[in-house]
Amino acid sequence: MPYSVEGKLVVAISSRALFDFEEENRVFERDGEPAYIALQYGRLEVPAREGVAFPLVQKLLAFNTPDAQRVEVVVLSKNDPVSGLRIFKSAKLAGLAIERGVFTRGRSPYSYLEPLKANLFLSANENDVMAALDAKVPAARVYPESAQAASRHADELRIAFDGDAVLFSDEAERVYQQDGLEAFTRHETTHALLPLPPGPFKPLLEALHRLQTDKAPVRIRTALVTARSAPAHERAVRTLMEWKITVDEAMFLGGLDKGTFLKAFEPDFYFDDQRGHIESARAHVPSGHVPFGVANLRR
Repeated sequence: MPYSVEGKLVVAISSRALFDFEEENRVFERDGEPAYIALQYGRLEVPAREGVAFPLVQKLLAFNTPDAQRVEVVVLSKNDPVSGLRIFKSAKLAGLAIERGVFTRGRSPYSYLEPLKANLFLSANENDVMAALDAKVPAARVYPESAQAASRHADELRIAFDGDAVLFSDEAERVYQQDGLEAFTRHETTHALLPLPPGPFKPLLEALHRLQTDKAPVRIRTALVTARSAPAHERAVRTLMEWKITVDEAMFLGGLDKGTFLKAFEPDFYFDDQRGHIESARAHVPSGHVPFGVANLRR
């Protein structure tokens, strides 16, 4: 019977983002693929431990009810099909209703994002993430060693976003990188009434906005966590207003450490384009690096 993901929020996720396969990955790097496959097959009946994005996936799937299937989670992995057996078994044992997967045995899987109509791709492989971003799919490199979310806010999905080069383009960040803070503030004040161009994660924020309905069994709470401060905050707020999208919380931190604020917000996931901010955040919350924009240009 034909099946369609049209109208659903589709998350494509790698096996290392969903489950803690760091020990198995070390075997792969040390002893090669045959040893890795043998290990995964030998552990077929051993449930994999939860990975950094497991709580996020668990809450997203909670949007599905017998009457409405709003979310589709697909495993999109460079693993081999044999290892895929363990992934599906572990998902079933964990109560995750994941029925679809693509396993490419070492080849980059990003080309399957388009037919999946993915709204988000999470992977531990930076090259795959960069390829996805080039294909205009919101994507982030997860840090498996990030702090994992506790079972807090069971009825609420919390996601936090950086602004420039994540929700918005890197236009303003380029001014800052080239000419400094004073020029950045002047530029943003002058252009306060001009909406910022969209960044790579605008489509995800839009999809979350559509997902939130009065009948949804889980509430969504979003936060903008940015290094902007007054008066540069105005352009960010007006841009969201122009998009007709709201966020529940906005933190204009002006250089304050983001990690401690994220610890207080307790998101199920946080997205930022700058590695320094991710290093601070991942000590407290599940985090993903978005390798996009001027701050990530290869030197």
